[in-house]
Amino acid sequence: MRVLVVENDKVTLLGQIGVALEEAGAELDLCRPHAGDAIPADDAAHDAIVVMGGPQNARDDDRHAYLPALAALMRRFGDADKSVLGVCLGSQLLARAYGAENLIGATPEFGWCTVALTKDGAGDPVLSAAAGAFPIFQWHSDTFTLPDNAVRLATNGAAENQAFRIGRATYGTQFHFEASRTVVDSWVDTFPQLIETLQPGWLEKRAALADENGPSADATGLAIARAWVATIAPVATRRVA
Repeated sequence: MRVLVVENDKVTLLGQIGVALEEAGAELDLCRPHAGDAIPADDAAHDAIVVMGGPQNARDDDRHAYLPALAALMRRFGDADKSVLGVCLGSQLLARAYGAENLIGATPEFGWCTVALTKDGAGDPVLSAAAGAFPIFQWHSDTFTLPDNAVRLATNGAAENQAFRIGRATYGTQFHFEASRTVVDSWVDTFPQLIETLQPGWLEKRAALADENGPSADATGLAIARAWVATIAPVATRRVA
């Protein structure tokens, strides 16, 4: 199982997604376009793609010229029936790839927030790994409209499209289900001033919030990650099928 992981920022952490991929024995190829790595020309060398978050918005082509190519590559994987996962910015790029509108600055969320499964989400092979409503970490200000051919899997009052699926195994999640408490601790250490600006007083309450929400969020994130990894079919196996 060979998986392409695209990191859009130097502080990207795979968190629970990395745990699930390691458990499955996946071989990871890291692509860091923010640091000058070229976006692969096609999907031929990989069984799946994971695109993580970052500070960019999904239409910020002037400052990040690789974004259109990355969106196109995600769609190429999806159209080839290979597993696709976009998290936060990754989900916004996935929505772009399938013709949706990106809504910049429309829905700020930060911290552990409650997300609820839709009826379709409750029956989905991946999102059904979560409870009907669950706390999960958020850090975004943008959102997107639902692509025409997508199924909404999770929602909340801040951003209607918290998770969606296209086809068999193309998934986008606005929320950071990879963000275990360890990941959140790293973000706090790296961005204390930014976090205080975004959510004044949150840092003082962080320990209590982590105690309240962290165990459930960690478990939910790992369950979703494992369920998505289970959708990956190595090329040889998929061709036989």
